[in-house]
Amino acid sequence: MNARQVQLVQHSFAQVQPIAEVASDLFYARLFELDPALKPLFRGNMQAQGHKLMMMLGVAVANLNKPEVVMPALQRLGERHAGYGVTEAHYVTVGEALLWTLEQGLGEAFTAEVRLAWEAVYLLVAETMQQAARRMTTPEASPVRSSLT
Repeated sequence: MNARQVQLVQHSFAQVQPIAEVASDLFYARLFELDPALKPLFRGNMQAQGHKLMMMLGVAVANLNKPEVVMPALQRLGERHAGYGVTEAHYVTVGEALLWTLEQGLGEAFTAEVRLAWEAVYLLVAETMQQAARRMTTPEASPVRSSLT
């Protein structure tokens, strides 16, 4: 991800923020349309979930130039999502829903260059979260005490 991509993502997200509630509604509607089996993973108030989504995106986008801030937060998020039952395949569907939502929200401003920038950001986010989730589910992640000690 280069400086131009960061700028494009930050600028385009600023355009989406005023319609954050609509955008989150669009996102979840599209997500469940793409994969209805994901719906049971979301318990509770979807409006609150949408607010959390937009807040998390806002923090990640605002800190794209500060990996020391965004990476640990994404790792913790990936660990939590592993506990919710999120699989690596789900990240593909989420990425598709996110890009579709941005296209709907931004209209003509969602240019090919903006799309590529968001794809780069989402790839970084998804890979970071997935790596953290894998660490949570591998035998090395949970220390096993020897019965000999």
